[in-house]
Formats: sequence, structure tokens, C-alpha cells
Amino acid sequence: MTRIIPSLWYAEKADEAAAFYASLLPDSRVDSVTSLPADSPSGPAGSVKVVSFTLLGRPFMAMSAGPFERFNHAISFMIECDGQEEVDRLWDALSEGGQVEQCGWLRDRYGVSWQIVPKALGEMMMDPDRTRAARVAQAMMTMVKLDVAELKRAYDGA
Repeated sequence: MTRIIPSLWYAEKADEAAAFYASLLPDSRVDSVTSLPADSPSGPAGSVKVVSFTLLGRPFMAMSAGPFERFNHAISFMIECDGQEEVDRLWDALSEGGQVEQCGWLRDRYGVSWQIVPKALGEMMMDPDRTRAARVAQAMMTMVKLDVAELKRAYDGA
């Protein structure tokens, strides 16, 4: 079967990043860490690490291959959380040593962008009552870490 596998280029510590992510999410693990057995533009044989890992049951690849291009907001990983407790846990872990941003976005210590959002946000934002959805969007725009209770209050017009 044909698959699509996101691949991430880290200047360094791809194996550490993969292990960190896998420690936070269920059905996640580091599947393998190998060294590229041939010389490459990034260095001699053995200097580039290739990491296969699984997050939430989905395959990923990563390389520690020296500086190339930094991660940016054009690509991010969104995690839909069941509730505030999960939002808080993932937000706290992923933002440690990183940088928090607006509207549920953060950059982790490795420079990868994440969106930590409650599942309820999508449901509220897709409400056919666009006035309710607009109140939720406006509330979200004032937040750094998303607050489920505040989003629900906005949704309800409270």
C-alpha cells in the first residue's frame, strides 16, 4: 500500500526529539535509529542519524543531519485533545524549553511548531450558527494556551 510519511530534518537530536514526542502520546514509540552508512552532503558515513518513529499510530521519519533550514509555521502538528487536562499536559510538556505563541500554538525545544487544541474547538467553530462560531474565534484569538471553559462560555454567549 502507498503511504505518506512526514519527514523532519533536525540540525541535531532527532532521536531525542522522537523519544520525547513518543513519551507524551499513546500508541507512540521510536522504531529505529540508524546511522546513514554512506557519505552525504551533511557529513561522512555514520554522522547522519535516521530515526523511524510512530506517533499516535502514524509513521514519521527524522534525520539529524546538521543545519539546513529551520522549522517554521508553514508546517505544524495539531493535536486534538479530549479536554482541558490533556491540553494542559501536552502544552506544559511541549512548551518546556520552547516558546509559547497565540491561539494554542507553540514551538517545542527542537523548533517544531505544534497546535494543542481541544476537539470541542473544531465542533464549535463549524457550528452553522456563525454568530456562535465567531464568538469562539474571537475568544480563541485572545488566548495563548486554549481554555476549554472560556471557549464554551464564548460559544454559549455568556
